[in-house]
Amino acid sequence: MKFVDEVSIFVKAGDGGNGMMSFRREKFIEKGGPNGGDGGDGGSVYLEADENLNTLVDYRYTRRFNAQNGQKGGSTDCTGAKGEDLVLPVPVGTTIIDAATQEIMGDLTKPGQRLLVAQGGWHGLGNTRFKSSTNRAPRQTTPGKPGDARDLKLELKVLADVGLLGLPNAGKSTFIRSVSAAKPKVADYPFTTLVPNLGVVSVGRYKSFVIADIPGLIEGAAEGAGLGIRFLKHLARTRLLLHLVDMAPLDGSDPADAAEVILHELERFSPALTQRDRWLVLNKADQLLEDEREQRVRQVVERLDWKGPVFVISALESEGTEALSQAIMRYLDERTVRIAEEPDYAEALAELDRQIEDEARARLQELDDQRALRRAGVKAADEVEDDDFDDDDDDEGGAEIIYVR
Repeated sequence: MKFVDEVSIFVKAGDGGNGMMSFRREKFIEKGGPNGGDGGDGGSVYLEADENLNTLVDYRYTRRFNAQNGQKGGSTDCTGAKGEDLVLPVPVGTTIIDAATQEIMGDLTKPGQRLLVAQGGWHGLGNTRFKSSTNRAPRQTTPGKPGDARDLKLELKVLADVGLLGLPNAGKSTFIRSVSAAKPKVADYPFTTLVPNLGVVSVGRYKSFVIADIPGLIEGAAEGAGLGIRFLKHLARTRLLLHLVDMAPLDGSDPADAAEVILHELERFSPALTQRDRWLVLNKADQLLEDEREQRVRQVVERLDWKGPVFVISALESEGTEALSQAIMRYLDERTVRIAEEPDYAEALAELDRQIEDEARARLQELDDQRALRRAGVKAADEVEDDDFDDDDDDEGGAEIIYVR
């Protein structure tokens, strides 16, 4: 299934039904009376998080959604039927944004969570409502109110406990295949991973975590180069980042240089994201002899001045991956306990999450604006060229054009 993480849709709630104007006309009853019923309320539009979905592809081609209108009121004081609500399923991790105001309407992060995005119109009143001691035969009704209509932007950020960082061919897909049942594409050329892949890593009975394989970043990703800018945002909701580095690059480059490229792109995209807990994972250890391996590890750690945990693994040979998985599980368990027991720690993490979300959204909006300006500039330049050409044709006092053969 094609992975789609951003779509724009239009939703329209149902209009309320009109009130009915009606009078009783019954045998043996001399004086009837008003008996027009109210209309029905229009149906509302909701978005609901569905754990069985992992992409927004269903909304790529069908983009207009309308809830049912309320029915008109009936005679004999019958109320019109209410319009059915429209519930649109979206993947867990979807953010809903009002396209007109850029306001975040909600964030669906739990299965079954539901958000009202368009309120159905209020019903109209029948003439029975206006009966009084001085107005025995009212001929007044009210129409139903129109339902809300909105243009929405849906953004999906995958929810994972652990996110994998690294340049193309750092071994991220091989690692996720080694520790989980996920089967992302693996090949010996860059950009084999074009969409995020999720894998569930089981480390014991009732103990597991979700790991996300983010497509490889390149230098300039934070400026829109390559695929990185599309997927950097998915790192915003991870709890831990694993920075995978190829210890033995085929081109003979310095592994520390590769690590610095990723750190630079994280800083450019969201400075707050660099404050997320991050572990250094040196991969492809099987490509080096033991002495070379130890020397390479020391060089990378010293060059980066790395203070956090460092793991040396071979994803291809599953060497060191079990110990790494166990360490991740312990970290996540301890983090959960600290959040429950230390309010200050929990608030600091929540504030960091908000800051990362805000910076990521601002960066993505900035790049969208830049692209829009470039498109507008190209269009304006084309129009200027067309106008200049037309002016030359219409200017009778211009220079004479002589064609030399």
